[in-house]
Amino acid sequence: MGKLALAAKITHVPSMYLSELDGPRKGTRQDAIDGHREIGRRCRALGVDTIVVFDTHWLVNASYHINCAPHFKGLYTSNELPHFISNMGFEFPGNPALGKLLAKVCNDHGVETLAHDATTLGPEYGTLVPMRYMNADQQFKVVSVSALCMAHYLNDSARLGWAIRRAIEDHYDGTAAVFASGSLSHRFAQNGLAPEFAFKIWSPFLETLDQEVVRMWQRGDWGDFCAMLPEYAAKGHGEGFMHDTAMLLGALGWSDYDGQAEVVTPYFGASGTGQINVVFPVTPQAGDAIPVAQASSALGYQAASRL
Repeated sequence: MGKLALAAKITHVPSMYLSELDGPRKGTRQDAIDGHREIGRRCRALGVDTIVVFDTHWLVNASYHINCAPHFKGLYTSNELPHFISNMGFEFPGNPALGKLLAKVCNDHGVETLAHDATTLGPEYGTLVPMRYMNADQQFKVVSVSALCMAHYLNDSARLGWAIRRAIEDHYDGTAAVFASGSLSHRFAQNGLAPEFAFKIWSPFLETLDQEVVRMWQRGDWGDFCAMLPEYAAKGHGEGFMHDTAMLLGALGWSDYDGQAEVVTPYFGASGTGQINVVFPVTPQAGDAIPVAQASSALGYQAASRL
């Protein structure tokens, strides 16, 4: 019997890497970096051996995919923002056995999932940036899960999250953490305005929406949040269509979850987008399934959750 010890929604803004480098942005994301290091410290204290990252920069068009190569090492340059992340070194161990176990249990739960252990596929920066600060000593093994899902239902992503928890708790001989790596609102500043919005949210509507969502998380309003997630993902420009968040809430028990979120790095703006580091206590959950039907009925039409 394994243990899911920690769950979190985390930022991966590339300006964190710029914050390390000499220049006008040096030190400007230290709060986010410190938040990552604190979450990493908590993982160490809890005996975590593997971090599972739901990565909103890994785009897939069919099925769910798990990158569980035995080892990751290389230099990474972002194809989106090569002026922010260029030739960033990375190295950490993978966990093929856990990755293949996750895929098996997800398939057993009716969510088509493929594990890739013999692969040259490298992680995306939704995984690489957090691991730079949480896992510099390579203590944790890392498994990356695709969460920029182009033709998938949020319901299925929630079920995937629940199946991942079942795999960890029922079949894994170890301790894991799961991270939803993605922003809240993700409306980038219009081209030409990025410098002006480097530390701001794109609009008052999106900032207000994000702030209220954080308050809901802190209050534990999970029934309401899960019901509104499809509309929030659409109208709030959720990163990766918020499949990472659906996976995370699925792992926690969806609308049956009874924990209250703890903000580690307060909400902040980055190039127009809304960012945060927040920990969700893992509370006991039982049963073979989670109540996700409301995720597709919240707006009265199914297309709302097919994002």
